[in-house]
Amino acid sequence: MYSAFREHLAGQLAEIDAAGLTKHERLITTPQGAHVGVAQRELLNLCANNYLGLAQHPAVNAAAAEGLRDWGYGMASVRFICGTQTLHKQLEQRLSTFLGMDDTILYPSCFDANGGLFETLLGEEDAVISDELNHASIIDGIRLCKARRFRYRNNDMADLEAQLQAADAAGARFKLITTDGVFSMDGYIARLDEVCDLADRYGALVHFDDCHATGFLGATGKGTHEYRGCMDRVDIITGTLGKALGGASGGYTAARQEVVDLLRQRSRPYLFSNTVAPPVVAGAIKALELVESEPTLRTRLADNTTRFREGLQALGFELLPGEHPIVPVMLHDAGAAARFAEAMLTRGVYVVAFSFPVVPKGRARIRTQMSAALSTGDIDAALHAFAETKASL
Repeated sequence: MYSAFREHLAGQLAEIDAAGLTKHERLITTPQGAHVGVAQRELLNLCANNYLGLAQHPAVNAAAAEGLRDWGYGMASVRFICGTQTLHKQLEQRLSTFLGMDDTILYPSCFDANGGLFETLLGEEDAVISDELNHASIIDGIRLCKARRFRYRNNDMADLEAQLQAADAAGARFKLITTDGVFSMDGYIARLDEVCDLADRYGALVHFDDCHATGFLGATGKGTHEYRGCMDRVDIITGTLGKALGGASGGYTAARQEVVDLLRQRSRPYLFSNTVAPPVVAGAIKALELVESEPTLRTRLADNTTRFREGLQALGFELLPGEHPIVPVMLHDAGAAARFAEAMLTRGVYVVAFSFPVVPKGRARIRTQMSAALSTGDIDAALHAFAETKASL
């Protein structure tokens, strides 16, 4: 039987490759950082989620090493059996206080947090209203639940209101609005305060995924709800430890107390997945301490973002507007984006082309991401490489 199935898979892979959409994995031979080793050469790295430069921060590495020494390598268990250490509860409490929520529950990843959210909370009598550009993990999480599904145009409050009205007309018992805090392909920041206004008007709950904001967006880095001035108005936050908060792995849901209590009883990725490894938890605690004690990290990230954006605009590149460290350079054609990324590699800069199905057809781009670990010299070197590549192509 596998011979026929193999031919079927080979055909799909050939179609992907013919369309120029094959995703290649480059082997990095060094730790993650502003500079990485690839194929025996050093490259300037502009495509990691290492926003605050904490992925190899000495204090985070030391805390993870201490966590390994004091708490062990892995738990070999789920939380409700024998997988909960005081270390896990410490991180959950720290996150709750930092984010301004009642309680927090840890997951192996934010993908799991979103995958275990909607099915647990919503039934077929309910409705979920989702932004059209939400992350794949939100989309998959919604697919697992039986609630009625409504979708609104990206950041379009008029359309969100229309979908809330449609959910009411359908007789929804409870309504949950769900959105990314920051949309990862575009760097757009959700109009979360206006979402909360509509939620109040129509009696809906608000959930947002803040993976690309926690730790650096807002006056003290708490995220999109701080940036938009609605910290006391949201109900559920999902997020990750794998980006600004150390860059390792692990995710969480921070929410109203009863929401977290029910997730601990019913959320399948939490109940049936191993506990987040102790070294990761210890490193994340230290990363959170650094977020709170070293605001210069956020300042450096913002300065790098401004310098890079202004430099690219001066070179005549088309950028999506914004102020987020995600800086998409629009090339539109998938083949052109792939050639551009390859040419940048020859000039010592690691960037990746994004095309369909990751972004819509005709919207191919080079998605760059700034980091506090980048120096001014790094930014200028990257701009020089962009200028040379633009001229050559």
